[in-house]
Amino acid sequence: MFSELAELFKYRDLLIQLVARDLKVRYKNSVLGFFWSLINPLVQVATITIVFKYVMPIGIPNYSAYLLVAYLPWMFFQMSLLDASQSVLSHYDLLKKVYFPREVLPLSMVIANMIHFLLAIVVFFVYLLVIGAPIVSTWWLLPVLVIIEFLLVTGLAFIVSALNVFYADIKYIVSVLLNIFFYLTPIIYMSEMVYTRLQAMGYGALYTLYQLSPLNAIVMAFREALLPPYGVPPGKTMPFAFHDMPLDYRFLAIAAAVSIIVFIAGYSFFNSRKWSFAEQL
Repeated sequence: MFSELAELFKYRDLLIQLVARDLKVRYKNSVLGFFWSLINPLVQVATITIVFKYVMPIGIPNYSAYLLVAYLPWMFFQMSLLDASQSVLSHYDLLKKVYFPREVLPLSMVIANMIHFLLAIVVFFVYLLVIGAPIVSTWWLLPVLVIIEFLLVTGLAFIVSALNVFYADIKYIVSVLLNIFFYLTPIIYMSEMVYTRLQAMGYGALYTLYQLSPLNAIVMAFREALLPPYGVPPGKTMPFAFHDMPLDYRFLAIAAAVSIIVFIAGYSFFNSRKWSFAEQL
């Protein structure tokens, strides 16, 4: 593995060129450019916010901020996997003509999406200033959370990009699973709602399993680290009260460990099959 990483470092210029190419091609001849990467999540967040504010209100002040801070890392996760699944196939001509470490292809997709994610985070902080949200002491965790998610996404990107070369169904399976995990991840709802309902039903132990999902732990950490706590009293539209829970560093540490393992396993899996890509294509 270390020899592959050393070779990858030698080809860092190629990686940079591929990332720059993806950023340029994605918005070529576009008037709004980068802002298109924000329009989609902002429209989604606005739509969901209207539904949960006026149709099924849950009573959280500035709910759009709590929704956006969870939706942005989800978009990074989703778009990276979808782009990476096609990364090898979209460069099949290059694979047959030029020698280079094949892992730069999915990796460039992840890095390009991470750049969009970081720019979106900057816009999110501007939004916090506009609505007057207070600064919280755990903002320092943001770089840590980005690194943890980057490792998780990159490891999975290596796996799906390699598998998609041999099995064309992978891209469809990834799309279906992403749709399922969107609702299993605390994005449009709060994880505390899950905890409260499971406790009321006598299945509190299931909440621990819920937190063991690295993506769930990461999204929850983004929300807890970047936004102030909240509380929702019971009312006509919400039959039970739930309150913000502090960030559980134990599950964040588990998510970090799992992300590292996924990255190593994914990179090893990709390297074990990458020299068969040209033959398969």
